[in-house]
Order: sequence, then structure tokens, then C-alpha cells
Amino acid sequence: MTIDASRTAGITPAALQQLIEDGRGPRLLDVRTPGEFRTVHIAGASNVPLDILREHRAKLLNHLNEDVVLICRSGARAAQAARVIAEAGLPLRVLHGGLMAWEATGAPVNRGTERWDLERQVRLVAGSVVLVSGLAGLVVPGAHLIGTAIGAGLAFAALSNTCAMGMLLSKLPYNRGPRTDIGTVIASLRDRA
Repeated sequence: MTIDASRTAGITPAALQQLIEDGRGPRLLDVRTPGEFRTVHIAGASNVPLDILREHRAKLLNHLNEDVVLICRSGARAAQAARVIAEAGLPLRVLHGGLMAWEATGAPVNRGTERWDLERQVRLVAGSVVLVSGLAGLVVPGAHLIGTAIGAGLAFAALSNTCAMGMLLSKLPYNRGPRTDIGTVIASLRDRA
């Protein structure tokens, strides 16, 4: 599916902050995992994890009828979310640089318990597998090929702007927190309408 460029655009952290300060703030949808959201988020944002958005798009679209800004850590998952809901005809924007750029400008955030973000977890798991398989390759012929497969997966992740390992890690209890269901997400959207 292609995104209609006239319906999906980006917004800078400064422009979004100005809209919020002026009382014209759009609906903010944070598509990160609940664990990431609890760690830090923009005040007023609703947590609509990307997997919930994909699975229940039709139900969620019934509760989105205004300007929407999609947020994630760096902008990659928000761009994926934009592709998922672009056909609804909503005015969509992706926060340029995601929450990292928002925080870099000194814009306010709500903070919770500190957690490792998914990208850091991916680096730990991938690096650990490569290290262990490399060392195992010294005594077990061919074990180093596991690291080669991980490297190929990371290269594909960069080229496709998706990450299978990140998607798998997002399903761990550490990242999910309490179970996120469609009813909870819809209630959050209604409360912030």
C-alpha cells in the first residue's frame, strides 16, 4: 500500500509543541509498547501499540476523527502505523525523530519507571548471540554461522525499516506490562477525545 503524501506528513517537535501550547493539539497516538510508554511519553498521548493498531484497525478508526500525530521512539514504527491507517483518510502526521527528538528539544514528558527501550534490547540480544556464536565457533565448527545469520537479519532490518527481533522482544512481559487489549485502548481514546 502506498501512502498518499498529501494525507501523511511529518511534524517537527517544535511545531507540535506550539500546537499543544496554543490549545490546538492534535490527537497523539504513541505506537510503542506499553512498557516503553510507561517509561516516558508525551502528556496527553494515548498508547495504541502497533500490534493492536494492526489487528484492530477498523475498531480504532471509529474513534479517530481528527488530526492525528503518530509517535514512537525514532519515527520508524510511527511510519509503519501511518501505512496501516492511511487509507482511512485521516490527516496523519508522524513526529519527526520521534520521542528522542521531542526530548532533545527539552519538551516536557511524563516519566515512569526506567526501562530499556526495544532498540537497546535488540542490540543486547543480537550482540550477545554474535559474541557467543563466535566464541562457540572456536570449538564447534559452523557455530559462527549463527552470528552471520543475525548480521543478515540486522542488515535486512535496516533496509526494510522493520525488525523481526524487535517485534519478538516487544511481546515479552517486560515490554508488554499488563495485557493491553482493544477495550482498554478504546477507553483511553474516548477519555482523551
